[in-house]
This record gives sequence, structure tokens and C-alpha cells, in this order.
Amino acid sequence: MPGVANALSRRRVVVLGDVATDVLVRIQEPLAPASDTRAAIEVHPGGSGANQAAWLGSLGLEVHFIGRAGRDPFRDTHLRALRRHGVIPHLTLDPERPTGLIVVLVDPTGERSMLTDRGANLGLRPSDLPPALFRSGDHFHLSGYTLHEPETRAAALEALRLARAAGMTISVDPASMAPLARVGPARFLEWTEGADLCFPNLDEGRLLSDAAEPMAVAAALAGCYGAVALKLGREGAVWAQRGAAPVYLPAEPAAVVDSTGAGDAFCAGCLAHWLAGAPPAEALAAGLRLAAIAVSQVGARPPSPPWGRRARHS
Repeated sequence: MPGVANALSRRRVVVLGDVATDVLVRIQEPLAPASDTRAAIEVHPGGSGANQAAWLGSLGLEVHFIGRAGRDPFRDTHLRALRRHGVIPHLTLDPERPTGLIVVLVDPTGERSMLTDRGANLGLRPSDLPPALFRSGDHFHLSGYTLHEPETRAAALEALRLARAAGMTISVDPASMAPLARVGPARFLEWTEGADLCFPNLDEGRLLSDAAEPMAVAAALAGCYGAVALKLGREGAVWAQRGAAPVYLPAEPAAVVDSTGAGDAFCAGCLAHWLAGAPPAEALAAGLRLAAIAVSQVGARPPSPPWGRRARHS
């Protein structure tokens, strides 16, 4: 759609969130406790906020990513990886903590579990926010991980304040069920209520809404946000907003290799087309299209030349 493509190229998005190195472990047989298990192991760029920024950049938007990395070789590698997708990085150098590291365990179905050391991401402070990036007419996207941790919450809340004061449109991604549950739904809703768009998955949406059925979850959360794009994984997605009938679309067919980053890809595709003025069904379709690409490959970023090297194959 030429009109949408032209609108995408004119939009400017500021993303605040984590950047991390993903060590992807694709398990090839049942785990053998206290022994060896065959696995394919690769190293890729990751971090939910940085992933979302990369997918947005790959769509042609002007994207600025704010984060924090360690004083180690991974920082320079992440800078190159973000720039390769057109993202303008603003990575503060942490003098003490290493760059974040995530061990992603991927089972034979493509489902993943994560062991996370957030490292330098936990050093994010309000002073890391470039005030000049928050300006009227642009969009601010917040990855919820920065709200979940006490160490980084002040930076996330200050970013929301700056975005609201500038009159920016705002979107939020609750990011992860376990830390969201630790923080509690009431606090998260208090901090983010009134954002223009929210991207929960079904588990997060159920926690935030106290509803169970997907349509009910989306409708309930639409009372807190301008609109909600509820991620249903293999079942697709639902869009809800006040005063309009909800929209459901099934997931696109895909051969699932690795689900890491699928939610980030969906978020980027949906957000980009919403910013371009696309109707809800078209925005959902764009998100589901990118999610299908994400799950059909190894790694959480848009397709590109290999970023790292295979660490080990046993």
C-alpha cells in the first residue's frame, strides 16, 4: 500500500528498553541431567526494546533507541547491529556492569524459556534520557521491562512524563508475565493508563484485566488505553478500542523454528502501520506478518547477514 509506505518513512519513533546478547540454545533431545545433551548454540543480538526498534527500523521509520550497555566488546557489536537496521542508538556506557546476557532455551516445538542477566540494563537512569528526543508529533514506545525493576523504574516514569509533556503518542508493551506479576497489575495500570496503544500477550492481559476470554480481555483493557492489540501466539491477535467492535485475525501460517522475538516483531509491524493511519485489521495483519517471519528463523531480529558466530555445536 503506497500511502502507508510513504507515511511510515515520515514517522519518528523513540524506543526505551533493554539491549542484550542472546545465547540461543536449541535443544535437540530430552535434557540429560548431570550429563550432556545435544544442542545447536548460536549468539544473536537481543533485548525486547532493541528488537522492537530493529523491526521498526527495518520498515523504514526513523527510530531512536535509548538503552545502556557495558564496557565490553558486546557494546560495539550491538551498535553495529542496531545501525544495520537503520536504528539510531543512544547507548550509555555502564562503568561497572556488563552488557545484558540472556540464555534462551528453545525446545523442539520452537517454544522458548529465558534465563536473564540484565546486566547494564539495570543501570538505566533518568540522566540517560536525551531530552531533545522527546518532541511533539513523534511517538514514544516503552518496553515494560524498564518499569518492572526498581532500579530502572525512575527512568521509565521520567520518559513517560517527558513524552506526555511533549504531546507525543505513546505505546507500551507489558513485556513479560513473571515480572509483571511481581510488580502487580494495579501499579502497572496506574503508571501506563492513558497510553494510546498497549501490546499485552494473553497471560499478561488476563492479569491486567481480571478477565479470561480473549475478546473480554481486550475489551476490558481498551477502557484503560486508547487501543489494545492483544497477542494470542499461534491463535493470532485481537484489536479492541472504545466505541468499536473488536477485530480478530488468525496467525499467518509459518514453520516455527524459534519463537524468540515474535512478540517484538508483531508489536513493531502493528505499531508502524497504526502510526501510518492504517485501519485496525491492516495493522494487525502487518504485525502477524512480521511475527510469522520471526518464528520461521533463528534469532529475534529482522532477517539480515549473520550477526555472530556459532558458539558451539555438540
